[in-house]
Amino acid sequence: MVVLKDDERLDYLLAENMRIIQSPSVFSFSLDAVLLARFSYLPLKRGKVVDLCSGNGIIPLLLSARTSVEITGVEIQERLLDMAERSIRYNGVEDQVTMKLGDVKEINKLLHHSHYDVVTCNPPYFETVPTSMQNLNEHYTIARHEVLCTLEDTIQAASYLLKQGGKASFVHRPGRLMDILSLMRKHRLEPKRMRLVYPREGKEANTLLIEGIKDGKPDLKILPPLFVYNENNEYSQEVYEMLYGKE
Repeated sequence: MVVLKDDERLDYLLAENMRIIQSPSVFSFSLDAVLLARFSYLPLKRGKVVDLCSGNGIIPLLLSARTSVEITGVEIQERLLDMAERSIRYNGVEDQVTMKLGDVKEINKLLHHSHYDVVTCNPPYFETVPTSMQNLNEHYTIARHEVLCTLEDTIQAASYLLKQGGKASFVHRPGRLMDILSLMRKHRLEPKRMRLVYPREGKEANTLLIEGIKDGKPDLKILPPLFVYNENNEYSQEVYEMLYGKE
């Protein structure tokens, strides 16, 4: 049983056989979160994982279906943290997944230095908030724009948390690729794997998935492109299986 508040709803995560609390006025996850959860490396039985900028806990929940290791989510907004914690309890994974309320810029006050094997992050994408959006929903503004943390803040926090050889994965927009690469190297995260996601063939990429290894050696692998939709405007087979599981 779960208690829903205001305009919240309980949505299915079909591939994982889970459900998650969402709210159209507070937070609803996008495909980007699913892509990052599937792209990220995970230890299966030993290790510790941190997800930064967790929102309503979507990525920790998705990751929990792929591994039995301890997962910690970090979120700065109390309303979203509450949604995440109720979803975690509803799905019965509270012994594996925990949430912490806090600021990634003060990650040293929340979690241990050089203690984790994997860090994932779906950070705010946009550097500034357009004037037209400044008075709109604060939850979405904080989630989408660099109001409370910047790209560098998230990369620096990931590096702080990771053991040497640990892996950090991010999802972002391709237009920030050069910023991402330079900041990762600045903070000792050597880019190792990258994949571009396209709406469909013939269109420009609109999503970037990238993984770095703390103090790794230079050797960036560019993975095959991922197309979200096929020529029939239906989900591609790979994306369909991410969302709905294999038939």
